[in-house]
Amino acid sequence: MKKAVFPGSFDPITNGHVDIINRALPLFDEIVIAIGINADKKYMFSLEERTEFIKKTFTNEAKISISTYQGLTVDYCKSIHADFILRGLRNPADFEFEKAIAIANRKLSGIETVFLLTSAETSYISSSIVRDIIRNSGDASILVPKSVLE
Repeated sequence: MKKAVFPGSFDPITNGHVDIINRALPLFDEIVIAIGINADKKYMFSLEERTEFIKKTFTNEAKISISTYQGLTVDYCKSIHADFILRGLRNPADFEFEKAIAIANRKLSGIETVFLLTSAETSYISSSIVRDIIRNSGDASILVPKSVLE
């Protein structure tokens, strides 16, 4: 069974995340959307809200589960017997940053990272852009799934 972990803060989940997850579904038997908990980070949405956004977005997808974790992503992957980490890449800067982490993760644990390029339609979307739009009462409806807007 091929199990992948898609880690992130998902503050909030965006259409870019959704695109990556939907395109990864044929590649894996299970995808665990793992919401990382970082006590040093200030979130716009609570953990409960972020979890609910994801649940509502993927309510009819049996191959997806949602979890939370603290600490190293590779340790979490080992604890749930996941063989892969799934990451999306928007641009060359993402690649350079993610490449170093992927190499370290593989050396530490043997867990491979699978990269998917974002689609052209979602490559400009980031959670930080979405948060800024929401904070300033802008319309983020084309950037996030309906569950975030409700």
